[in-house]
Amino acid sequence: MRNDTSVMSASRLLRTEALSWLSALGNMSRGESHGLVLQPLWDYLHQNHHDLLRSPLFPVALSVTTYFVLVGLYTVLDLLAPTWPLINRYRLHPDKPVTWPNIWSTLGVTVYNHLFFIFPAAVAQWLWRPPTPLPSEAPSLWSFFLGILGCMVVFDFQYYLWHLLHHRVPWLYRTFHAFHHQYNQPFSLVTQYLSGWELFSVGFWATVDPILLKCHCLTTWGFMVFNVYVSTEDHCGYDFPWAMHNLVPFGLWGGAPKHDAHHQRPGTNFAPFFSHWDWLGGTNTLPTPSGYSASEEPDEMKDND
Repeated sequence: MRNDTSVMSASRLLRTEALSWLSALGNMSRGESHGLVLQPLWDYLHQNHHDLLRSPLFPVALSVTTYFVLVGLYTVLDLLAPTWPLINRYRLHPDKPVTWPNIWSTLGVTVYNHLFFIFPAAVAQWLWRPPTPLPSEAPSLWSFFLGILGCMVVFDFQYYLWHLLHHRVPWLYRTFHAFHHQYNQPFSLVTQYLSGWELFSVGFWATVDPILLKCHCLTTWGFMVFNVYVSTEDHCGYDFPWAMHNLVPFGLWGGAPKHDAHHQRPGTNFAPFFSHWDWLGGTNTLPTPSGYSASEEPDEMKDND
């Protein structure tokens, strides 16, 4: 009798634990885990960097810092590649090294843009935008990644239309976008080798899209970092095994090879990240190892030799 009671008690305990586990699993699948995975990170940031995170300057500082760290790493690779075959083998144009004049020219424009466009915009945000409200709960892991994906899809569509328009209307191309195409074999510093109008457009969408999708501020910052990362990777001039276009299946992600092809054949590959809009619009083209002939180069472009 005592054994039966013990077995019944153990059975009730196991059933209770199983129901509790299934309930927790169900909550997670419905996004109701209240940031179970991200909550410790969010609590740490909330408690130790509260004032920094609330500042309207923080998103700008985060994006700028991410960009210069990534560009610095790629530039080191560019300088080492001519004498390091292990690096040079992954370059899309191994016979066309990035030179110091290339670096100084693009870096000069980047610094100019940050001083005369990004810095004033950051000061304006600091003066007129209220501090960022920090909720006590972190986003669930599902909503974090889904929010970043949603922002990437919306941004990709916006820039596809902008990019297509600025290539199809000659005045827009000459006035605003030809500047970016002065390098037909891009490297990382070409990412922000942009006119002020293009820089404003890109920055505006990157700021507004998370607001439109009502993302958690942690999701917003994650999107900003990832957006800078993939934008820099698109222009880096390398085809590494871990690059996004080699990780995303079915050719859904364009990546550095396709964007390099766009700089060589400017009537193709307008989408910054995904491939579906170029497929639908008939503007998709695959990169070719041999590149292109000089006769395909538009008058507005120059070689980076």
